[in-house]
Amino acid sequence: MLDLVDLGKRSFSAYRGIAPDAQLDEVLRLAERLRGVRCLHLNATPYGGGVSELLRSGVPLLNDLGIVTDWQIIRGDEAFFHITKRLHNALQGAPGEFSELDKATYLAHSQLNASHLSDDYDFIIVHDPQPAALPMLGGRKGARWIWRCHIDTSRPNPQAWEFLRPFLGAYDAAIFTLPEFIPPRFPISHIAIHSPAIDPLSPKNLTLPEDLARHVLSWIGVRTTRPLVTQISRFDPWKDPLGVIAAYRKVRAHIPNLQLAMVGSLALDDPEGWDVYRQIRDATANDNFIHVFTNLVGVGNIEVNAFQALSDVVIQKSIREGFGLVVSEALWKGTPVVAGRAGGIPLQMPEGTGGILVDSVEECAEAVLHLLQHPQEAQCLGEQGREHVRQHFLVPRLLLDFLRLLDSLVHEKPLAPRGLAVVHHSSPSP
Repeated sequence: MLDLVDLGKRSFSAYRGIAPDAQLDEVLRLAERLRGVRCLHLNATPYGGGVSELLRSGVPLLNDLGIVTDWQIIRGDEAFFHITKRLHNALQGAPGEFSELDKATYLAHSQLNASHLSDDYDFIIVHDPQPAALPMLGGRKGARWIWRCHIDTSRPNPQAWEFLRPFLGAYDAAIFTLPEFIPPRFPISHIAIHSPAIDPLSPKNLTLPEDLARHVLSWIGVRTTRPLVTQISRFDPWKDPLGVIAAYRKVRAHIPNLQLAMVGSLALDDPEGWDVYRQIRDATANDNFIHVFTNLVGVGNIEVNAFQALSDVVIQKSIREGFGLVVSEALWKGTPVVAGRAGGIPLQMPEGTGGILVDSVEECAEAVLHLLQHPQEAQCLGEQGREHVRQHFLVPRLLLDFLRLLDSLVHEKPLAPRGLAVVHHSSPSP
């Protein structure tokens, strides 16, 4: 068996009064139709990115709704994860080639992981390219397989795509964040479009008392009496951290006491993150106004929450982006955002809502400076952004999308009798 992620219990009824009632009611209706269905989510890491955050919230809520759901992690050594990171980047268009040894290493680990899968599930949802080959290599195990692609694969590296594409023919359905992310000659006919979402009840997104938030940032050396801009993301070249630093320095020429916080995560399946972290440290050496933090030095969800709540502006200067959930996280706190016009970010920040979209270092600097110099406009943008997130990007809406997909697949081809109403859970409170 693969490594099972331990999760606490969650109550779906706790979202009443936070998310729109119509969404909550429709989730309950569909969950009752699907009660007892058994699902498995597979990915490469239990921490360090948006996928793991979505699963940490969504899996316990599905169980509370009567959808019997597990979350397991594939295994691999350092060589495997170096290859899958390169594959991940290549599917987003990065150049590079994959040797026969690279392919053999990927397939050997995939075969080993596939051999550890059980046949106890009606649906198996595979996240991103790391475990993508499992249904073809290990057999379908009697389950319906769904590939959830969280990245922008609209213009993939041809060699990487030709390698991965044949494995996807074993899937029954696929989920993308945006229609334009679907790669050419895609072999799966049943495609759903699901925008990711944030959990307003997670420690990262709960409302912190302002005194507590200020104490948290002061504790780690941030001056809460000075203006602050922050970027929160993986240490990843696609997030353009060096571009953020360059834009910040342009703004600081006008606001000398401005601080920048670079808050990044380092994940098990992302060895490239260490290289980017070292580049950031080199670029910010001896600059006491720039603070660099990682999840490995005591900066966790509470600190991220405080940064997003107290920053004057949050920056997300992505060059390529699957979705960029940190944008919705910041907007949920009412904080305006300056962000790259990439991936799913414009969905979260339609014209006049949430902040300003930019396409260059110069535009980023101009937008940040404008918001810092016009605080009332910045506050209005942040408030509008919060309501937009409430309507469209909270976790109950994501659960609704997922249950609709399961329901449609069951309608197309009913499950065997063992797949429904096998495990009896108490009904979730309305």
